[in-house]
Amino acid sequence: MSPSAGLARAARGRPWSAWRVVIWFGFVSLAADMVYEGARSMYGPLLAALGASGLVVGVVTGAGEAMALVLRLVFGPLADRTGGYWPLTIIGYGLTAVCVPLLAVTPFVGGLGLALAAVLILLERSGKAVRSPSKTALLAHVAAAVGRGRGFGVHKAMDQVGAFAGPLVVAGVVAATGVIWPGMLVLAVPGAIAMLVLAVVRAKVPDPSVYDGSAAAREPTPAEAPQVAGEPAESETARTPTGRLSAIREGGLRAWLSDAVGRDLPKEFFRYAAAASLTTGGLVTFGIIGFHLSVDGIVPVAGVPVVYAGAMAVEALAALAVGAVYDRRGAHVLLVVPVLVAVVPALALTRSFLLALVGVAVWGLAFGIQDSTIKALVAEIVPAPRRATAYGVFAGIQGAFAVVGGALVGWLYDVSLPLLVVVVAATQLLALVLLVRTVRVTPTPATAGPGGPQ
Repeated sequence: MSPSAGLARAARGRPWSAWRVVIWFGFVSLAADMVYEGARSMYGPLLAALGASGLVVGVVTGAGEAMALVLRLVFGPLADRTGGYWPLTIIGYGLTAVCVPLLAVTPFVGGLGLALAAVLILLERSGKAVRSPSKTALLAHVAAAVGRGRGFGVHKAMDQVGAFAGPLVVAGVVAATGVIWPGMLVLAVPGAIAMLVLAVVRAKVPDPSVYDGSAAAREPTPAEAPQVAGEPAESETARTPTGRLSAIREGGLRAWLSDAVGRDLPKEFFRYAAAASLTTGGLVTFGIIGFHLSVDGIVPVAGVPVVYAGAMAVEALAALAVGAVYDRRGAHVLLVVPVLVAVVPALALTRSFLLALVGVAVWGLAFGIQDSTIKALVAEIVPAPRRATAYGVFAGIQGAFAVVGGALVGWLYDVSLPLLVVVVAATQLLALVLLVRTVRVTPTPATAGPGGPQ
């Protein structure tokens, strides 16, 4: 595609300002977060009510986070190779909108309740894996026009408004009814709203790449590749999603595996992924924290989502503040993450109400940086045509650490809390060393000049 054709395409496909697109993407995440964060706030108490132990809660919530991350190894490369960013985003949000309300039936199926709840939690988390690489790649294009730290930070802040409101809705319903399942059922409403708003954004912004100028220069997907002299012309069928998938299959498993393991991604990317994954695996899941708060009687069951909502408010403020600092000062702000992660179990898993609340606030701060600004640095390390793949590989590495970390933390919670604290602290020291090496050699907006690297 010539530059002039790209500019013409941009003029036709850019009816909204970049900030407007960021805000509407934020509304989608706001509604969707009401759904899955509302449910997530009660995973610990829900599983406990269905008969789970601390180890089971750790395994289920850790495996859920792992699936939300590891499966991106499939869906990141799939998005880059097919160009199907929007369809994958829509399918992923749809899984969340359906699976969470179905958790309402788990108390009514007898001995199968715990197994069904575990399956639905894993499917809901899989929906995040389906959508996240594509959604993040789409947002990275738009956020380049406003500053990626600010763009991701504002999006995350709106995301957290939903993450704050959803648990409060669930808390109100659980307090009013005295049982958990109606709190899951009511989340069908924001789920439907999320899907409707997403359809509007898709209709108005079919190609977000016009916002960072990569629409004219991007590499074609396999289905868009130009014809080479002497080769047969591509059929119309090959331009369809089914045709694209057929082309991928014809390319062989080896080519896909090369993408899935990060072929040609920079070595700095893998060092950074290892550091971020150590912080992901070391951060105690809220499933364990909620289990601890309810089973040990530190707060009533209906109070657990209220505590979680407070953590989400801290997370939202952290995303905004750290995003702005990232754009001004660079990636050194990320060095605080391992320190925060190391402090969480020492505070949140005590039997002191006040210390536990402080620990939950620190958890929200660490999670807010992990889930927003950390992604911005990936966009600086990896070029645009490979970002969805990079986000998938990055998340896959995180997921491997998440499932091991979730199971280990769940086991250590049942065995020895002091040992849990020591193990987490040791992993975060290693994460800090790797992170220091990464930020020293990686240019970021604060060091690469106006606009940063594209």
